[in-house]
Amino acid sequence: MRRFLSLFLAFLCLFSFLPLTLGSAEIPVDDAGYYQKFKGQNVSINVYNWGEYMSVNDPDVLDVKKEFEALTGIQVNYSTFASNEELYAKMKSGAADYDIIIPSDYMIARMIEEDMIEPLDFSLIPNTKYIDEDFLNMDYDPDNAYSVPYTWGVVGIVYNRTMVDENDPIDSWEILWDEKYLGQILMFDNSRDAFAIAMKKLGYSLNTTDEKEIREATEELKKQKPVVQAYVMDEIFDKMGGGEAVFAPYYAGDALTMMSENEDLAFSIPKEGTNRFVDAICIPKGAKNREAAHMFINFLQEPQIALANCEYIGYSTPNTGAFALLDDETRNNPVAYPPADVLAKTESFKNLPKAANKLMDECWTQIKSVGAQVNPWMMPALLLGCIALSAAITIYRRIRRGRDGMF
Repeated sequence: MRRFLSLFLAFLCLFSFLPLTLGSAEIPVDDAGYYQKFKGQNVSINVYNWGEYMSVNDPDVLDVKKEFEALTGIQVNYSTFASNEELYAKMKSGAADYDIIIPSDYMIARMIEEDMIEPLDFSLIPNTKYIDEDFLNMDYDPDNAYSVPYTWGVVGIVYNRTMVDENDPIDSWEILWDEKYLGQILMFDNSRDAFAIAMKKLGYSLNTTDEKEIREATEELKKQKPVVQAYVMDEIFDKMGGGEAVFAPYYAGDALTMMSENEDLAFSIPKEGTNRFVDAICIPKGAKNREAAHMFINFLQEPQIALANCEYIGYSTPNTGAFALLDDETRNNPVAYPPADVLAKTESFKNLPKAANKLMDECWTQIKSVGAQVNPWMMPALLLGCIALSAAITIYRRIRRGRDGMF
């Protein structure tokens, strides 16, 4: 009898620990029954997201993709892009086959205008109740019809404290044009973010449609090009992490990730103001599995899942349930959640008219195609080098002739 009781108790102990190995069994969701509709039906969805922008494929953290698959039985095929422009080009080509995409605000506005994304059925996304009111009815989707906010943040300057002249204050976009740091500056490899920086440097709105201002910003970016080491997106992680550059404008969430991996890095939000952006979840026009896609959007808004994502990628969350679960240190981090006086100087991207978008795209092509301008000190230095080399060769030949004459 005792042996039987011992075995029974052992079984109960083992059984009590089983949920820890079942992944999604331990993730609280508002309505578990909601997620059961497609179980055993061999349904899959294709998700297209930014690189390093969801808690997936990392054994040390909660894997959102696997949790969703375990909970719903829906397979998630996950792939990534590096910029909004790359996403747009792929969607526009007609070669894409995605059920979920996560663009930024200005690109969402453009896709709405060009009929590239589907209006959402919010009866299938009850967790939108967790979206902070500050992120509703925004300019890029004024009726909240096409998107659900995923993350938000600001753009600033990531810099290496050990490589900066101690007399240089890192509080202005001007530093990204400083010839002292020739070849040590990285720049955004997308037109909208690059133009936004130039606009703010000039004191203009980043949503200007004034042709004169756009062309003036174009000239600023052309002037900057000689000091730029490279135009980057995801490459910034290796370059800044490895000490290959001093400055790089980038998104606050990624800055936090880089700073956690390299203690020499810091982040500054320029005094002229900056972009406050929102990335949101959308369903492309003609998606094959729209209801399953809605289910994935709802899952991403479960507070525990939204928390896992924002902790993994470092970006700020618009989800009130997830925000309530953050520790005080994170809530008070001025990079992730800037104070009110800083946010007061931020500006969100609005949808620009087609003519302004076209002009900006054309000007960006010009900027990227212009050859690096010659530094004013380069020619004198090159001339002196040639003279020194010529003198050295002449001396060497005379010495050689002298030695040959001795024999």
